[in-house]
Amino acid sequence: MSDAYEREPAGWPCVLSEEVTALLLDASVPPEVFTAIVALTVTINETRGEVEGSTASAKYPQQRRVAIGEDGVLGVAEYVIAAHADPRRSS
Repeated sequence: MSDAYEREPAGWPCVLSEEVTALLLDASVPPEVFTAIVALTVTINETRGEVEGSTASAKYPQQRRVAIGEDGVLGVAEYVIAAHADPRRSS
């Protein structure tokens, strides 16, 4: 058997919420928003959720928030890094 199957994966998969999926499929979404969301999912994968500049909820530390776009001009993204966490928790 190959070593590739025995090694831990480099990153973690990102599972998008139904709302984010719908947003990415909406043709009226500006390209910079689409690009920022896709780039964030890559960063979440590569850093295993420890995105530089993200803040954790005091009540639920697996829930993170990070500004998207330069200086947060596109808003704030929220994500959960726990594998079996309920994504509907509030801070």
